[in-house]
Amino acid sequence: MSNKTSMSSVSSASGFLLLPFSDVREFQILHFVAFLLLYLGIVSGNLLIIAAIALDHHLHSPMYFFLMNLAIQDAGLVSIFIPKSMANSLMNTRYISYSGCVAQIFLYAFFILSNFSLLTVMAYDRYVAICIPLEYEMIMNRGACLQIIAIVWITGFLYSVLHTSGTFASPFCSNIVNQFFCEIPQLLKLACSDLYLIEMGVVVFSIFMCLGCFIFIVVTYVHIFTAVRRIRSVQGRKKALSTCLPHLIVVSTFVSTACFAYLRPSSDNPSHLDIAVTIMYSVVPPLLNPVIYSMRNKEIKNTVRRLLGF
Repeated sequence: MSNKTSMSSVSSASGFLLLPFSDVREFQILHFVAFLLLYLGIVSGNLLIIAAIALDHHLHSPMYFFLMNLAIQDAGLVSIFIPKSMANSLMNTRYISYSGCVAQIFLYAFFILSNFSLLTVMAYDRYVAICIPLEYEMIMNRGACLQIIAIVWITGFLYSVLHTSGTFASPFCSNIVNQFFCEIPQLLKLACSDLYLIEMGVVVFSIFMCLGCFIFIVVTYVHIFTAVRRIRSVQGRKKALSTCLPHLIVVSTFVSTACFAYLRPSSDNPSHLDIAVTIMYSVVPPLLNPVIYSMRNKEIKNTVRRLLGF
């Protein structure tokens, strides 16, 4: 058996070793506590958004329906890697099983694409509401919204199947992942056959698809701002913009953190900056989304206050 085949067999049988935050026990405990607080904050914030929209019939509209799905995706996204990272720090281990790594890649790709697809749909929803308001109820009816969400989730599923298949098509020459969770770029560095080019093709396809979504969002907002300028009353313009501003901030946060993380030069020797950048693009958007929407939306803010008994 060749050395490459042997290393591949080790990876498949015994799993991978993730990048630890620290080898010092005190810092491992500190990481566990920090991630625990962060995780509880993100999940509770998004669950409040979900509960507020589900329980208040005044929020049963397309905009809030899409927002509820966005909150579900954000809570699911951080649940992929934060609990495992916390458990590893608590138990002083770096281990993740092969199947666990496959699950992380699959779910991470699923939620990331579904998230960006949903943000694109939400931009279209705002376009219809502001640019052609008289046709809004006809275009964004209940059946159409359910079909759109189904397409978003199904597309995310198919996309994640492609990514997962492409990533694990190649045997691995090592089982040491230079990241605190299984990430596609880091796993591709471990590939020891040309089969990794399959995943590179999927990555290129993904880039073009995301670029298309981004261009669609930009063009949509050009039309929205043009329509807002035609509104004669100042109050009307403010009301129209207030429904778009949270979405615009969320999209900007999502795109800027992802670009900063993936467009910067990669390093074979991971540093604390690399870990910080990864945390930023993986955790910041799910953390900020409920804050942005609850702070900028009076209906959600009032409903959340009632739920909390304030």
